Amino acid sequence: MSQPPPQTLPKSPPKSPPKPPHDDEEESDADRRRANIIILAVVALLIVGGIWLVNALIDARKAEECMESGRHNCNPIEVPAR
Repeated sequence: MSQPPPQTLPKSPPKSPPKPPHDDEEESDADRRRANIIILAVVALLIVGGIWLVNALIDARKAEECMESGRHNCNPIEVPAR
């Protein structure tokens, strides 16, 4: 009986030359810029939403205080000028 031939590991492909660091740096700068713009937009939306929410809460508080004082005309009806 003969022995099977020894198994050899497949050769790994030759390594490609490393990319110049300049290309990676430009790409990461663009990624950082894009991330900063997205973060800025999210923060701006949060600020605008917060201002809207505070104004809505102030209006609700004023209406509630008016009703608690027993008044009936708490929400004025605007009549268009003729």
